[in-house]
Amino acid sequence: MSAWNPCKPGAVLMVTAMDEMESAAAALAEKLGTTVEIASTRSAALRLLERRCYAAVVLDQMLAESDAEGADLILKRAGLAVPVQMSFALAGSARLEREVRGALARRKREQELATAAAVAAMDADLKDAVTGFLLESRLALAEENIPPQIEGRLQTLAKMAEQLRNRLNAAPAAGESVAAARA
Repeated sequence: MSAWNPCKPGAVLMVTAMDEMESAAAALAEKLGTTVEIASTRSAALRLLERRCYAAVVLDQMLAESDAEGADLILKRAGLAVPVQMSFALAGSARLEREVRGALARRKREQELATAAAVAAMDADLKDAVTGFLLESRLALAEENIPPQIEGRLQTLAKMAEQLRNRLNAAPAAGESVAAARA
């Protein structure tokens, strides 16, 4: 049995007081293949944001203008969700879909870039540490009058560090592995 995950991949929160947005939300959910939830008030939006996370938060321009403080609070509590602010009264469902699809694509790209950067940083840290182990073990082996049992351990450590360094250098670079995974 898996644990409940409050983050729904690609889930969208629409914050609007406009009537009859359920059909627009249902159409958007079907077209994007994701969950779309509606909050008609600031407090409802904040409650939903406390309980789960979203990939995008779409805020109605009319609501944002009538309650600027509330809109700011909603966007602050949105976490990593991409904010989209638009007028539901003026925009049609096609524009709504384009804006949300674009926001979700930006979020996905930002996540890919962040992952690649984290992998590259870990790769560099690991290579630096292995180089340090190799250097220190070789320096220790260069010392005079090393007891034979310590010398054997240092040689084993140097050999392991050399093998690990060779494997790390043979592995594709972090950016290459992310690019290959996407292809």
